[in-house]
Amino acid sequence: MTLEYIIPIIFLCFFSVFNLFGINQRFFVNQISFIVIGFVAYFITRRIGRHFFRMNSFFFYLVFLFALIITFIFGYEVRGSKRWIDLYFFNFQASEFFKIFFILFLSDFLSKSYGHRNTFSRFFVGFVLFLIPTFIIFKQPDLGNAMVLLFIYVLMVYFSSFSKKYIAYFIAAIISFFPIFWLFLKTYQRNRILSFLSPQIDQQGNAYNMIQSIITAGSGKFFGRGLGLGTQSRLFFLPENNTDFAFSSLVEQFGFLGGLLVIVCYILIVFYLVKKAIYFFYQQGDDAKRRFFYVLGFMTYFIFQVFVNIGMNLGMFPVAGIALPIVSYGGSAIATFMIGIALIP
Repeated sequence: MTLEYIIPIIFLCFFSVFNLFGINQRFFVNQISFIVIGFVAYFITRRIGRHFFRMNSFFFYLVFLFALIITFIFGYEVRGSKRWIDLYFFNFQASEFFKIFFILFLSDFLSKSYGHRNTFSRFFVGFVLFLIPTFIIFKQPDLGNAMVLLFIYVLMVYFSSFSKKYIAYFIAAIISFFPIFWLFLKTYQRNRILSFLSPQIDQQGNAYNMIQSIITAGSGKFFGRGLGLGTQSRLFFLPENNTDFAFSSLVEQFGFLGGLLVIVCYILIVFYLVKKAIYFFYQQGDDAKRRFFYVLGFMTYFIFQVFVNIGMNLGMFPVAGIALPIVSYGGSAIATFMIGIALIP
C-alpha cells in the first residue's frame, strides 16, 4: 500500500466509524465489518493482479450489467427504488460495483480506439455500452449513480482520440433532451430539484431534508457538539443521517474543524490520483493510455461523489442520493472504493 493514499483512507475510516458510533452503535459495528471487508477486497484484488481484471474487463462489464438487470427485476424496494439484492448477510448494490468495472472496461475500450479504429461507428458502440447500464440505473430509479456514470463517460471520452465533434454532438443531444428528461423523472426527483431552487415553498415537505442538513452542519460550529451529543442527527431530525447526510452528522459532532480534516483527506487522495494521471498521460504506448484512462475515470468518480455529496449536505446542490466515499454507511460503496483503488497501477 502506498502511504500517499493509505493514511488519508485510514483517517476517513476513523471519522466514519466514530461518526456512526455517535448516531447509533449498530451502525458503528456494521461499518467496522464493512471496512474490514473493504480492505480484504483490496488485498485480494491486488493479489490477483490488475492484469487479470483488465484482460477480462468486458466479461466483468457483462456480469455486473446482468446484476443490474436482476436488481431491477428482483431487487427489494426501499422508498420506491429497487437498488439492492438481499444476500442475507449483505445488501448487494450492483450499481456501486458496476461503476468501477465500467471504468476498467471503458479504459480498455478507449485505449484501443486509435488510428483507423477511431471511427464514428466505434464511438457509437461505446455510447451504446454506456447508455444501456445508465438507463437501467436511472430507471431503478437512481439518478445519482446515473449522473456519476454520465460524468465518467463524458470526461474519459473527451480525453480520448475520438473526434471532438462526436463529443459535441453527444453534449448537444443531452442538452436538447433536457425537457424530455424532465418528463422521465419521478415525482419525488422533480420535487427535490424544485425544493432546491425554492426551499421556502415547502420547508416541512420536499425541502425538509436539505434544510435539516444545513441546520445540522451549522449546529456543530467550530469544534462540534461532541461524540454522541449531536441532537439533530442522534434524535433523527435529520433523515438518512448515516448515508446521504453523513457529512452533516459528522460536522455536527466534530465541528467545522472535523469537516475540514475530512476534506483535507479527500484532497490528499485527489492529489495522489492527479500525480498518477499526469505521469501516465506523458507515457507512450497503449498500456500507458489504458492506465491513464483508468486513473482518470476513477478520479472523476471519486471527485464527483465527494463534491456533490458535500455540496448537497451544505445546500449547494439538490439532494441526489450519492454516497460520500468511506464516510457514508454501506458495504457496497466501501468495497467498491477499495477495489477501485486496488486497480490503480
